[in-house]
Amino acid sequence: MSFVKNDVEQLSFNNQLFGLTDREKRFLDRSWATQFADKIFPLIDEEKFSVLYSDKASRPNNPVNVIVGALILKELRQQTDEELLDSILFDARYKRALHTENFKEQPVSDTTFKRFRKRCLTYETAHGVDLIQECIKELSGEMAKLMNISGQIQRMDSMMVASNIKRLSRLELLYTCISNFVAYLHKTEGNGKLSGLEHYYDPNDMNAVIYHKRLESEDGRIQTVLNDAERLLETCNGGYDDVEPYQLLVRVIREQTVSENGSLRLKTKEDGSMNSSIMQNPADPEATYREKAGRQNRGYVANVTEAVGENGSIVTSYQFEQNTHSDTEFLKEHLEQEGKTPERRTLITDGAYDSEELRKEADAKNISLITTDLIGREANDIHADFVFSEDGHSIVRCPAGNQPQSSSFVKSTGQCRASFDKRKCENCPHRDQCNPKLGNRKSVVYVSQKSAERARIQRSMKTPYFKIAAKIRNGVETIPSILRRRYDIDHMPVRGKIRMKHRFGFKIGALNLKKLFKYLDGSEKYASNMVFA
Repeated sequence: MSFVKNDVEQLSFNNQLFGLTDREKRFLDRSWATQFADKIFPLIDEEKFSVLYSDKASRPNNPVNVIVGALILKELRQQTDEELLDSILFDARYKRALHTENFKEQPVSDTTFKRFRKRCLTYETAHGVDLIQECIKELSGEMAKLMNISGQIQRMDSMMVASNIKRLSRLELLYTCISNFVAYLHKTEGNGKLSGLEHYYDPNDMNAVIYHKRLESEDGRIQTVLNDAERLLETCNGGYDDVEPYQLLVRVIREQTVSENGSLRLKTKEDGSMNSSIMQNPADPEATYREKAGRQNRGYVANVTEAVGENGSIVTSYQFEQNTHSDTEFLKEHLEQEGKTPERRTLITDGAYDSEELRKEADAKNISLITTDLIGREANDIHADFVFSEDGHSIVRCPAGNQPQSSSFVKSTGQCRASFDKRKCENCPHRDQCNPKLGNRKSVVYVSQKSAERARIQRSMKTPYFKIAAKIRNGVETIPSILRRRYDIDHMPVRGKIRMKHRFGFKIGALNLKKLFKYLDGSEKYASNMVFA
């Protein structure tokens, strides 16, 4: 299939909206469909997706801008692929929105969207480039321009995204991995290697083993399953390394068991190596485990960056990773992608993103990083007034303006040791705060540059400027709630990081589209999105 741009724009006698009455046309002109057709559809860059198709002459592709636009509208209207197809075929609003009213036949079928998503998945798997994310980010930037949001003020937050998998006990996990591989062998090679294990591909066997034998000891049932797994692996003897069910069986045995006295047993806490990255369910082997705010999460984590201004807000970028990914890692990756701009920008986050290293990196990109909370012990306020050398390994001046007689760096603690004339410290108004160690002739203080920086941040958190920033950041807390309630991100009908990230991207596009429509309709108040004076 070769790539061809969609050029069916001119009015034709085949226009499928000619039959509308004047009243119907007026309603159509005032609907979301016309706003989408005029403001968003022309901005979809088809050329970006040309790499998905052959460069040889062959049957042309379905219009990419129609597909991408339709998949955004699908999330906006909360539809399935089948419902979306019906809407495109029979709903005048979709034909207007996607500029398909001049097609003799609508350029989509029941497999169009599935095949497009598969092409995007295959391309990202091979090249590591998420074309959908790039497209959504570009559209988000254009929407921000339409809403006159400069992007000088941004806020960031992360959210857990549950994978659509069942929580499995260790017995269920082991049994499922064995059963999947046995089913593969039965389908491809018959029962030659399954002597005594045929029951694993019986659809009723799992219930019999897991639930109907509860009177039997669970340890005994687990040991039986482990013995079967060990026998199966010995029979196959590494001959199926390129088969996914075999890989998952090897992985679960490696992660969940240890060999002891010639047989396998389950790992315990004392054995170690039971971390959050271990497989949760073979239906989604990339999903990981994390506990946050007292809730267990199996799946992924998303991070959103939202530009805010007087006219509202737009999610300008997003990230999607396994849920073992930390907020500081998200921020570091975000800053690496950001370019330096002449005008100073502000990025507001919560305390989980705080890091002295990231503050410096943000400052190098001309970004002021403001965190609304700090994690860890509070620093001594007086430390903010100590002046350090450029490398932070010596104290140049104390809060009273005195230069130390000597200063050295204690590598084991990361602190600077500075000695002063004892008489200066005895009569200093800051003595009770600095709390120096007084000797016969000298006094000594220990202060780290990290503690001094933390003290300065604590001071800034008491200023009116910071209080405004905290109010602005509060608005981003609505994003996870909206994505869960309206766009159902915890129940996406796909599994795997890339597939879920692609769906999440279209949901971000729909969320931004809703914000744009409300702005164009003038139907939303944005008093909370105040900007700095």
